[in-house]
Amino acid sequence: MVRIIAGAARGRKLETPAGLDTRPTLDRVKEAVFGSLQFKVPYSRVLDLFSGSGNLGLEAASRGALFVVMNDANTECARIIRENAARLGFDSISRVLNCDYRAALDLLEREGERFDLAFLDAPYRDGTAQLACEELFRRKMICPGGTVMIEFSTELEPPHPVEGLMRVRTIKRYGKCGFVLMEEESKA
Repeated sequence: MVRIIAGAARGRKLETPAGLDTRPTLDRVKEAVFGSLQFKVPYSRVLDLFSGSGNLGLEAASRGALFVVMNDANTECARIIRENAARLGFDSISRVLNCDYRAALDLLEREGERFDLAFLDAPYRDGTAQLACEELFRRKMICPGGTVMIEFSTELEPPHPVEGLMRVRTIKRYGKCGFVLMEEESKA
């Protein structure tokens, strides 16, 4: 069962894609992520780039995010995200995209979008989250002081920073998964 764990929609269940290769973020991992980001979420602009059911983006909305963009390349996932946002009453503060992450970044960059938080819960083994993180920082789509969260398998090496571009703020591990928080590298 996937549910919102805190905020305005606390306890509400989310529909999840059946039979697709999605793996919703576990409650204990989600709680740790949002515990690490608790002061950054209210009034923030959030990107959930590999959204699945909208789990992370909608959790941010429940906790006071100002606006959330959720993207998934799978059409069924995008439909479910829209339905979850509407059912929770967050459709007015959210936008759902249905395209490859690179196309989503191209579109959002053209529109001048910038984000305080970005969640990257991509397939673990292909390095997509690392590439997407690098692109977000290179394109300057993360606001100064903003954070990117990457979920990863603890069976693999955690995502790494790119010198001169981003630095690791936090690495936490929970069983077979963990997360890394990345921030812009200080220019000092």
